[in-house]
Amino acid sequence: MTEHTKIPLPGQMDEPDQSDATPDSATLIERVVRNYDLVKLAPAPIPENLIPPAKSRRRYRRAHEVEDAEVTPVAETPPAAPVAAAPVQDRPEVVVPEVLAEAPAPAPAVPAVAEPASLPAAQTVQFKGQRHPVKRAHLREQGLIVPEGSVTGLLEEFRIVKRTLLLNASQLRQQGMGYESQRVLICSPHPGEGKSFTSVNLALAIAAEKDSEVLLVDADFAKPSVLSMLGLPGGPGLMDALAKPDIDVADCVIGTDIPGLWVLPAGNATTSDTEWLSHTRAREVLDRLVMGAPNRFVIFDSPPALAASPAAELAKYVGQAVVVARADRTGQGALEDAISLLSACPNIQLLLNAVHFSPSGRRFGSYYGYGG
Repeated sequence: MTEHTKIPLPGQMDEPDQSDATPDSATLIERVVRNYDLVKLAPAPIPENLIPPAKSRRRYRRAHEVEDAEVTPVAETPPAAPVAAAPVQDRPEVVVPEVLAEAPAPAPAVPAVAEPASLPAAQTVQFKGQRHPVKRAHLREQGLIVPEGSVTGLLEEFRIVKRTLLLNASQLRQQGMGYESQRVLICSPHPGEGKSFTSVNLALAIAAEKDSEVLLVDADFAKPSVLSMLGLPGGPGLMDALAKPDIDVADCVIGTDIPGLWVLPAGNATTSDTEWLSHTRAREVLDRLVMGAPNRFVIFDSPPALAASPAAELAKYVGQAVVVARADRTGQGALEDAISLLSACPNIQLLLNAVHFSPSGRRFGSYYGYGG
């Protein structure tokens, strides 16, 4: 076989000084550095006593960085100084004095907020008019409800009507309607259909409530009839309070010997009743009738809707309206026209008067011995 020569390893090469040969345990990098004199290319080592500690090097570097930062803006500082000084002077002059001047302002407003708490009691309107007797025999002759009398079919019918109106008033008050919820308008399309008869009987029925009182307002300014039906004397009334600001409407209210029943006359006749009702002062006058008295119910006996215009104006100030239709006289067209004129009222109901039969066969009052 042919003999092959072996390439000698760096440690086996013939060199002048064999004593410095790298032992077999040296790494390959050490052998390369040794055989090819790479050590001569490295820089001279620095004595250890000349190398500063790491902390000293960091402090030296930071000191030079600070010096460089301070030296750089020195030349730019003079022109920038006036710009920086201006805001410092303006800030205390503009901002600070305004805050100090406005801070005491709310102090006087604190007592002003507490004052309205006493207004409701001060504004409570109580009627102090002289009380006049109502002749029960006179009521009976007209077919009206007689207080403290026996239970009749008529009384039972109006008990149902009043209960519906009082319930509606409570719901309207809960909906935030306000004083309008305590006022109801009784009207009819034409004269002679029973609107005054309904107004007086409804007022007598509500006056029997144990925790309520009722104010019956004669708002039929052209042909008032409430005072004569109750047998009460005349005097200044609603129209006088509307036309003359020096007259307090509460002073015009007349008392009766029927507990819970008050009456406000129509007042002096005028040809400008509609104009006074549309006046801006009208709401203030009507609100005074219920001010501070949440249990007071006001009933307006208004003129017929198709015969006089005040009914349409009064509809703006009430939460409910009852349109009385006579069974043997009121036509459908007249009823629809009357309802249209009262459209300013949010709640309009119908009451059928002079009915001689009931489809359901109901008859009130017989349970108490009325009607046999």
